[in-house]
Amino acid sequence: MRVWVVGLGTVGRWLLSAFEAQSERLAARYGLRPVVLGAANARDGFVYDADGLEVPTLLRLVSSGRPLTDLPDVRHWPTALDGLRSTEADVLVEVSSSPSVDGEPGFTHMREALRRRIPVVTSNKWPVALHGVELAGLARSGSVSFRAESTVMSGTPVLSTLVDGLAGTTPVALRGILNATANFILGRMAAGMSYEAALTEAQETGLAERDPTADVEGHDAMAKAMILAALVFGRQLLPGQVERRGITGVQQEEIEEATAAGARIGLVATLELSDPEGEGDLSARVEPELLHGDDPLASIEGSTNAVVCTAEPVGEVTVIGPGAGPALAGQGVLSDLIAVARTHRRNERGPHPEVPRDAAA
Repeated sequence: MRVWVVGLGTVGRWLLSAFEAQSERLAARYGLRPVVLGAANARDGFVYDADGLEVPTLLRLVSSGRPLTDLPDVRHWPTALDGLRSTEADVLVEVSSSPSVDGEPGFTHMREALRRRIPVVTSNKWPVALHGVELAGLARSGSVSFRAESTVMSGTPVLSTLVDGLAGTTPVALRGILNATANFILGRMAAGMSYEAALTEAQETGLAERDPTADVEGHDAMAKAMILAALVFGRQLLPGQVERRGITGVQQEEIEEATAAGARIGLVATLELSDPEGEGDLSARVEPELLHGDDPLASIEGSTNAVVCTAEPVGEVTVIGPGAGPALAGQGVLSDLIAVARTHRRNERGPHPEVPRDAAA
């Protein structure tokens, strides 16, 4: 399978390393034989070799900070979009990080591929949050895959469960703990630690960024709620349509009162349709919520995430798993890529020949 990889940060590097370290296993077990034809980052633009880039050399260049153009015998374009428009591949792996203001340039990269009926696998959160319905629609109209498992709960298969596993059901409500950093901090506060000390520990362990605003103010959980709205409910939300309140206003007294009552406080994202038949308006909010012991979300501790989806006629389905880390995100991308490769192989074989009626009888 011929692959473009746009984004060579931690997730992109993890994926390329997996291609090398697991090449025999991926081929034998899943039939995935990725050939990286093109790679891009924001600094160096897009490089391409029709025979395939040397992945070990590419990894060494990226790790040492050298430009992609130091790769021998490659064609070069100044931007990823220029390179995508000028070359061919079987799948786009978009693992860059686009800003929340517009999801660009990741959205344009994905739209370019899908319009050409090229499948897309992505961990790039904000393009899917802001344009998920459009991207999914382009994929359907072109009969190609659009997979974004790593945008919510990293490598835990929540989107494939809710979109593919529950295909045919009608989702009516969803609640989730979707931000590992906020959940970790609230858990430490429940154990008696101050907010400031808990945040410092989260940063020291690599769970929280140096600037934790996106996590503690609820922006990250909001983006994930928007992704779930788009891909599970088929509803495109704007940031202004999601009520958002982070954890910075949670007081230690509230934490202590919850603990004394046998409950805990969690940052919960909620999606609810106004009509239980699956129609009507979709309301969305992200806010600290008191979780009692019989609530499936009450036992979710540390960096673990969880989603509880109510879908008719199945009822409640809960998905629990780790929710942060580049290796987990990379695993989610790899899983999506394997799914695309399986579809690609079926398409290459073509439809099954028709069985004559007398033979079928």
